This record gives sequence, C-alpha cells and structure tokens, in this order.
Amino acid sequence: MVQYSTADLDTSFAAVADPTRRGILERLGRAEASISELAESFDMTLTGIKKHVAVLEDAQLVTSRKTGRVRTCRLGPRRLEQEAEWIEKCQQLMDASFDRLEALHLRNQE
Repeated sequence: MVQYSTADLDTSFAAVADPTRRGILERLGRAEASISELAESFDMTLTGIKKHVAVLEDAQLVTSRKTGRVRTCRLGPRRLEQEAEWIEKCQQLMDASFDRLEALHLRNQE
C-alpha cells in the first residue's frame, strides 16, 4: 500500500479547497503575476490576495519573489502528484464498492 504524508495531503487539499486559490493557481499556470495583478483579477484587496498566496506558498504550490516593491508569484515546486495518486486510489475503492453493489443487485433480481 502506498503511504501518503497526511500533513502534506491536508495542507494541499486545504489550499485548493478555496475557489479563489484554485483560480490563482489557474492564473499562474498561464503566466507569472504580481500580487497587484492577482488582486485586480480577483477583485480583492492586496491584503486578501496576500493571505491566499501565503496559504498556497505554505503548500509549496506557489512561490514568490520580491523585486523592489513588486512581489511576483509563479507556480511552485509541488505538482499535486501524491494528491492525484490518493484520489485515484479512492476512486478505485469506490468503483470496486459500486461493482460489488451492482453484482449483489443483479443476483437479487434473478
């Protein structure tokens, strides 16, 4: 059985649970953006966007660098591979469960 770091999964899933943070990831997937550009894109205050970016940085989904007064963000090193594997494993378990349920239902119809 594959072992997953619960803390890493929790941090990642918490980070992508918010629609604004998912939007930020999608936006940064197209191109780097400054905090100001992100705030404008999401019609949020700079403080609000900074908080969202901090959560994404904690999950290593985003990195940022400061040049002068401008903080530029881009996608981070974490690629959600463990999370995708975990979801796939859950999907397989659910599929197997539904297959058993369907087989039981078909036997009961006979």
